[in-house]
Amino acid sequence: MTNTRLGIMYDRAWDPAGLPEFARRVEAVGADDLWVVEDLGWNGGLTAAAVALGATDRLRVGLGIAPAPYRNPALFAMEVATLARVFPGRFVPGLGHGVAAWLEQIGAKPRSSMALLEETLTVVGALLRGESVTMAGREVRLEDVRLVHPPEVVPPLFAAAVRTKTLELAGRCAQGTVIAEGHGPKDVEVARAAAERGGAGPEHDVAVFVFCHLGADEKGRAALAEAVAEQGGWLGRDGDEVFAVTGSAESAAEQVRALAGAGASTVVLRVYGDEPVEQLAAVVGALRA
Repeated sequence: MTNTRLGIMYDRAWDPAGLPEFARRVEAVGADDLWVVEDLGWNGGLTAAAVALGATDRLRVGLGIAPAPYRNPALFAMEVATLARVFPGRFVPGLGHGVAAWLEQIGAKPRSSMALLEETLTVVGALLRGESVTMAGREVRLEDVRLVHPPEVVPPLFAAAVRTKTLELAGRCAQGTVIAEGHGPKDVEVARAAAERGGAGPEHDVAVFVFCHLGADEKGRAALAEAVAEQGGWLGRDGDEVFAVTGSAESAAEQVRALAGAGASTVVLRVYGDEPVEQLAAVVGALRA
């Protein structure tokens, strides 16, 4: 686990007003990462990342993810560059296809989601490297755009992926892959192999979101079971095929190590139940032990 980062997700259901104190507590228990999300109607991902970064000194903050159809790539690059300049080496942004139903709600469904994601990743990456970008793509069009203040430390871009073609795209166009909750060690092996077929090297960061609940809190256990069932429906799997970290802190640590052994370089716990930071701290302690 020496090279695998451990973090926690700030769940979209939690009030954003609690994010600063939550981030400080996560940093205090020795975790590596805090990841925020951007789902329609919940929190803004870039603003949430800025709040968490401003409240902490060391913590790496990930955005997992911003739906590419929501974001003009030039404006997204400007926002990312601002955070990366103010907090060098501490912010990692992610982009993904987005949820089709939500895209329909706001009139943002692209003609080709694959083309949009690839073109957005390509443009954002080039702008962050300080290049002047012109693109007349299928979905993205820019003419001679350059950032005045590109980041001195260029952040890695992550792409969210589930299916094979998008996993390969992540390996081709991004420096990291975000894997959604419910995927276990065998899935991580498949995802890393697909990213490598796309061109990813061993330094490619595979960040895995993981359902987690420790202890005997019945309310938290019920919430986890509901989330697992819902995710199983989305993934087309039975509930017992949806991976989750459960049990004692020691068993949770072993499950995290299994993900690391399969190729996960970052494990992000989505914790259910009372006192999520205490549950995270227990896993951190067990891993150190």
